[in-house]
Amino acid sequence: MKKTFLTMCLLLACATAMAQWKPAGSGIVTKWGEKLDPQNVWPEYPRPQLERADWQNLNGLWDYAIRPLGETPTAYDGKILVPFAVESSLSGVGKTVGSEKELWYHRTFTIPAAWKGKDVLLNFGAVDYRADVILNGDQIFTHKGGYAPFSVNITPFLKEGAQDLVVRVFDANEKSDQACGKQCEKPEGIWYTPVTGIWQTVWIEPVNESYIASLRMVPDVDGRRLQMKLETENARNTLVRVQLSLDGKKVASTRGYAQNDIYVSVPDMKLWSPESPTLYDVEIVLTSRDGKELDKVKSYTAFRKVDKVRDATDVYRFRVNGKKVFMLGPLDQGWWPDGLYTAPSDEALRFDIEKTKEWGFNMIRKHVKVEPARWYYWADKLGVYVWQDMPSSDRGGYWDKDDNEQKAARWAPRDYEGGIDRPRSETSKANYYHEWKEIMDFCYSFPSVVVWVPFNEGWGQFDTEAVTNWTKAYDPSRLVDPASGGNHIRGGDILDMHHYPNPKRMYMYDNQRIMVLGEYGGIGRYVDGHMWNIERKWGYVKIDSKEDATNEYVKYARELEMLIPRGYSAGVYTQTTDVEGEMNGLMTYDRKVMKMDEKKIRAINQEVINSLK
Repeated sequence: MKKTFLTMCLLLACATAMAQWKPAGSGIVTKWGEKLDPQNVWPEYPRPQLERADWQNLNGLWDYAIRPLGETPTAYDGKILVPFAVESSLSGVGKTVGSEKELWYHRTFTIPAAWKGKDVLLNFGAVDYRADVILNGDQIFTHKGGYAPFSVNITPFLKEGAQDLVVRVFDANEKSDQACGKQCEKPEGIWYTPVTGIWQTVWIEPVNESYIASLRMVPDVDGRRLQMKLETENARNTLVRVQLSLDGKKVASTRGYAQNDIYVSVPDMKLWSPESPTLYDVEIVLTSRDGKELDKVKSYTAFRKVDKVRDATDVYRFRVNGKKVFMLGPLDQGWWPDGLYTAPSDEALRFDIEKTKEWGFNMIRKHVKVEPARWYYWADKLGVYVWQDMPSSDRGGYWDKDDNEQKAARWAPRDYEGGIDRPRSETSKANYYHEWKEIMDFCYSFPSVVVWVPFNEGWGQFDTEAVTNWTKAYDPSRLVDPASGGNHIRGGDILDMHHYPNPKRMYMYDNQRIMVLGEYGGIGRYVDGHMWNIERKWGYVKIDSKEDATNEYVKYARELEMLIPRGYSAGVYTQTTDVEGEMNGLMTYDRKVMKMDEKKIRAINQEVINSLK
């Protein structure tokens, strides 16, 4: 009888949730969006490299309101499904906020009784853009930046019973100097729907007063060891134990002081690559000097070394684990027709990477967007090289003019130092460095990330040499592509050209850096019933049939292959999926139709990759 009553309660709760939420609009939807359960949204622990056993997911239905700047809501407009941005269909709202209004969130939650005596952390995967966190009437934290996670210890502000949580969000999008990638208040062409508010998982977890706040892991292949640096709270003179395991068997361990760099020796090291994506499980235990356990987290790592090497033809090539590598992959925007910035599920997030591997690619360029930590986990686990872009910011530039009707900046992608970088204010520059550092910190320990890309095509590009040098100094373990298809300098590790639709020779030769074709392709094929907006569609070239689109892709791939002996060491094909008005994906925006012959695509991709000897 008791079990039957509980079952009825669960069914009633589910029915209530479904009654309060349904997708907004009538646009195309993915298969994962079609089966979305608002009672169980993104249930996976969101931070695989710093995972605690005990936590509580706060995803689900929250109250929301959209109000003019400075106006506090006295009542809420309805329910929003977190973690989907308010403009998305899966949020259940589908409304634009804009730069003259604020978005308010509200919900209550209770602290489990088992957490008594513990501190409680409130974690946000990402909120776009400025988030003010208000708990039980007190504004306790403000975070700026739409792509990096943040956390706050809410213990001093807790009360008995239910906790009242409000999050106020302001997002000026491209009307400010903030990073926003391809978001635009008036989307058209290559610019997409704006994304406002919470767009990744929100959760709470208990910790002791002394705990691990973050960690950074750097593989040292030459030294046969792992370097680890912990950031801790209230943990002065504490100790740390680190253990590495492979396939369930302990392979290495060490102890040290938490405030010092930790080195774990791994003599019989198995290396990571797309062909063999070996991951080591990591356990980290923070203890007092008398051995009392203060914090315990699970993580993972991998060992790989990426650098460059000059070959017999005086051309620099990518080198991974001592071997020359040709990197070939799609431009991956990471957008979804039903969730916009947010994939409908972890399964969906994994799907795009699995298809990329099935198509025979070994690399992904994550284009002017940053993904949740679980995306990088799947890139690490499935095995793919990642080039990580900085989302473009302060985007005006070569299309703007100054007061004298002269170009305020000039885009010159075919000349060394021929362009003029965008003039940006000191505040704008400081904001760029703040957000870029947050993103680099977030991605630092993911082994799949092998290249940093600070700028794309002159979009807000400024002080290129200084930004390149800063990026390289902040993370010397990876390569830096200063400006993909942008204004070129004689610095960094990579010279990156763009050419649409088909590959062309380098316009400049550089025997000091790796030369790559950072964008090409854009073969457009329209598929009825699977388009975002039939009035807004385009591709760099338009081809009607699957067979002809496949043949065109193969033709471009062979042209690229012929150019490898002349200097190219990587190619980035545009793109993984259609995105809003762009119809040039290898699959449709809803991921339901593969627009080319997958077997032929895989065969030619593998041929291109393996042609570099």
